[in-house]
Amino acid sequence: MASSRDRNGPPLPATASEYAPDLSITADDNVHLHAAGYNESPDRGLINSFARFRSSPLDFIREVSLHFSGTGWRSFDNHIGQPEFYSGFSEDMKTRVLSNPMLVAKVRDLAAKRVEVEAADGLLGAEAQSGGGVGEKDRKAKRKTQIEESLLEVSETWTDGMICKMESKSFIRGAYYLATQLLTRAYHQGVHVSSEEVLRLRTVAAEAARKKHSIIFLPCHRSHVDYVSLQIICYRLGLALPTVVAGDNLNFPVVGSFLQHAGAMWIRRSFGEDQLYITLVQAYIDTLLQCGYNLECFVEGGRSRTGKLLPPKFGILSYMLDSVASGRVEDAIICPVSTQYDKVIEVDSYISELLGQPKPKENLMDFLSSSSVLSLKLGRVDVRFHEPWSLRTFISQQRERASKLPQQLNTKEDRIRLLRTLGYKVLSEINDVSVVMPTALVGTVLLTLRGRGVGKTELIRRVEWLCDRVRAQGGRVAHFGNLPTSVVVDRALEVLGPGLVGLVPGLPEDTYYAVDRFQLSFYRNMTIHLFILQSLVSAALYSTVKRGGAPESQRMSYPDLHAQVAFLSQLFRGEFIFPTEGLDFNLARTIAGLETDNVIKVNRDSEGMIESLELSEEEGRNGRENFDFYCFLIWPFIEAAWLGAISLMMLTPPLSHTSDSLSTAKERWLDMKRVQDRSQLLGKTLYHQGDLSYYEAVNKETLKNSYTRFEEEGMIVVAKSKTAKTATTIRLADEWTPARGAKGIIADGPLWRFAERISASRREGKNRRDGATVQTRVLGLADLVGDGLWEGRALDTKSAGAVEVGAATRQAKAGMKRGSMARL
Repeated sequence: MASSRDRNGPPLPATASEYAPDLSITADDNVHLHAAGYNESPDRGLINSFARFRSSPLDFIREVSLHFSGTGWRSFDNHIGQPEFYSGFSEDMKTRVLSNPMLVAKVRDLAAKRVEVEAADGLLGAEAQSGGGVGEKDRKAKRKTQIEESLLEVSETWTDGMICKMESKSFIRGAYYLATQLLTRAYHQGVHVSSEEVLRLRTVAAEAARKKHSIIFLPCHRSHVDYVSLQIICYRLGLALPTVVAGDNLNFPVVGSFLQHAGAMWIRRSFGEDQLYITLVQAYIDTLLQCGYNLECFVEGGRSRTGKLLPPKFGILSYMLDSVASGRVEDAIICPVSTQYDKVIEVDSYISELLGQPKPKENLMDFLSSSSVLSLKLGRVDVRFHEPWSLRTFISQQRERASKLPQQLNTKEDRIRLLRTLGYKVLSEINDVSVVMPTALVGTVLLTLRGRGVGKTELIRRVEWLCDRVRAQGGRVAHFGNLPTSVVVDRALEVLGPGLVGLVPGLPEDTYYAVDRFQLSFYRNMTIHLFILQSLVSAALYSTVKRGGAPESQRMSYPDLHAQVAFLSQLFRGEFIFPTEGLDFNLARTIAGLETDNVIKVNRDSEGMIESLELSEEEGRNGRENFDFYCFLIWPFIEAAWLGAISLMMLTPPLSHTSDSLSTAKERWLDMKRVQDRSQLLGKTLYHQGDLSYYEAVNKETLKNSYTRFEEEGMIVVAKSKTAKTATTIRLADEWTPARGAKGIIADGPLWRFAERISASRREGKNRRDGATVQTRVLGLADLVGDGLWEGRALDTKSAGAVEVGAATRQAKAGMKRGSMARL
C-alpha cells in the first residue's frame, strides 16, 4: 500500500506509453509541445489572455483579423482530406444524395405501391379498381409520376435540412476562433492531445485522403463539448473536419444553423417505419463515405449521465457498416476517440435527470444562459486517439471466423453479430486509451473510504496508490509533470469545488469530505472499468466476509466464488465492458493478481488446485483498505440491481385484480415509464428508511439497464410499440410472478431468490441488516408503492397491442431458454 516515493516529492514515473509529449491548444491560438508529464503553470491559460484582450483592444482586433483573413494555418487551405468549405458545397452534396441509385429505386418502389393502393381503393376510377379499361395504364403511370415527383420534393426538403453545409472558409475561420475562445475560457488549461497519436493520425489521414477513404471518428460521449473539442483539434492540426452526426433536438433557431454550417448533420431521434427517410439517411452516409469525407458519430448514442461508457447504440453505426459490407463503399477507417474532462459542464443537469426530472428541451435561451459556466476554471480536456484500423479488414476477419463456426449464421444474424462485435470493440479501445484525470482520482478515493472524511495526508497517499494501481492495470494517468502530488490534489479539489468536496474548518489537519456523493460518483465511474474484475471477485468474497467471526468462517470455497462471480458477471453484462478471454481465464488472472498484492489468501490442495479463498492476514492488518476499495466501486451498482429486482415485485397483481376482467397473467400489462418512475420512488423510500445504502442506486439509467437485462433473461415481458401513440408496456413472466398471501407478497419463488442472490454481495453496515424484519418491510413497501400502478391502470392484451404483445411473449420465452442468471 505504501507509495514508492515521498508524497511531497517528484511524481511517480510514467509508463512507456506515457512518455510521448503532449500537445495543448490554449487561448493564445498556439499549439504547445510539452515534454512528457507537462502540467501548465497556474498562470497560463485563457484568464490572463482575456484580461489582455479587454485591456488591449488593438491586440484583439489583430487576432480577429488574422482569423478572418486566413493568415498562415488559419486559412485551412492545405488541410489533409477532401475539399471542404467552398461555395456550392451544399448543392453538390444534395445533387449526389438525390441521384443515389438506392434512393431513386426506393422512391419508385414507394410510388408504385401507393398507386396500387389507390387503384384498389377506387381513387383512380372504377376501371383501375377492376383492373380493366383502355386508359388504366396511362392513369396509373401518370399518377405514379406525380407521386414520384412529390416524394423527390420531400426528399429534397429533408436533404436540405439534414446535410452539413460547409460553404464558407471565412465562416469556419470565425467559428474556430469563437469556439476556441469559449472552450478555453471554461477549460482554462486548454485541450491536450498526445503528439505521438496526432502524428500517427496525420499519417493515416494522408493515406486515407490519397485512397479517398473516410475516417470515421467514434468518440465516447459525456458532454456537448466532445464534438467541439474534436473539431478544434482537426482544424488546428490541419485535418479535414468530420461531418458530425447529431440529433435534431439540437437544431434550434440560430444555434442549429451555426452548427450545420460548421459540420453538423441533423437526423431524427427516431426513424420509426419511415422507409423514405431511412433510405435517405443511408444514401447520405453512402455519399459521404464514397467521396472520402470524414465522419464523427457517438457510438453510445446519447451522453453518458453516469461517467462510464454506455452500451453501444447500433443506429447510425449500422448504416456505416452496411455501406462498406455491401460493397457500395470500398473501405473506411475507424478511429476510436476518448475525451476526458477535469470537470464536465453539464454534470449538474445529469444528476437531476438521473433522479427522474424530465430532460429539458434545448433552446436558445438556455444556451445563452449557460454562458455563466464559461468563466469557470474547469481544468483541461484530454483527447486521445486509438490507432485507426480498416473497417473492410474488420468485416473480412469477422466473416472468416463466422464461416468456421459449426452452425452457420443467416444474413440477419451475421449483421447483428458484426454490429455487436464492432460496437464493443470500439468501446473497449476507447477505454484502452482513456486518461484518468486528477478529479477522477480524488473523487474515487473520497467515495471508496470508510468514515465521514479523510485528512490531507491520507488523501495524498491514496491518490498515489490509485495512480500505481491504474498504471498496473494498463491505464493512463493524466500527466502531473514535476509537480508534487499535493499540488495536483489541491488543483483537483479547486476544480471540483466546495459544492462537491467540503473542508471541515477548525481542525489541526485539513480534512475533506464528500458533499455531493451522487455527483462525485460521475468522476469515480471514470475509473471503474480498470478494476471491474477485482471488484466482482471482492464483492463475491464479501458474501462470506461480512459474516465476521474467525478467519475460517469468512473463508469461501472456490466453486461458490466461481458461481457468484459468474452470476454477477451476467447481471452486469450490459453495464460494463469485460475482457473477451472468458470467465475462467479472467477469474484465474484476477485471483492471481489479488494474491500477489496480498489482498487475498488462496488455499490450494496437494495438486495445486484452488480449494478456497479468504482475506490475507496483511489485508486484515491494513484495515481491509484494498479489499474495501474494490467493493466500494461495485456496491452502488449491486444496490441498483437489487432495487431493480425488488421493484419487479410491484408487478405482482393485487388480489383485487384476479377478477374475470383480468383473469390471466397474459392480460396484466402496465405502462413501462410509470413502472420505472415508481421504481425510483420505491428506491428513494428505501434509501431514506435505511434499507438502501447508496442514493445513486436510484438513478434512472442504471435501473433501465437492469430492466433490459431482466428482459433479456425472460423475467419480464416487454411489449414495445412501433408508434409514439401507444406506450411500451410490461408484465412479469408467469414463471417469475411471486405468489400472494393474505398479508401480501410471499418471500419465496424464483424472483425472491434472485433478489436474495444479488443481496448476498450488498454492503451491510449499521444502516442495514438483512433479516425477517427487513424482508417484511421491503416487500410491504413494494406493495404500497406498487398499488398506484394498478388503480385503473392495468391494460388487457388488446389495449397493450395484440401484435406487440405476441412478439414480446415469444421473445421472453426465447430469453428464458437461453437465460443464464436463473441457472447460476
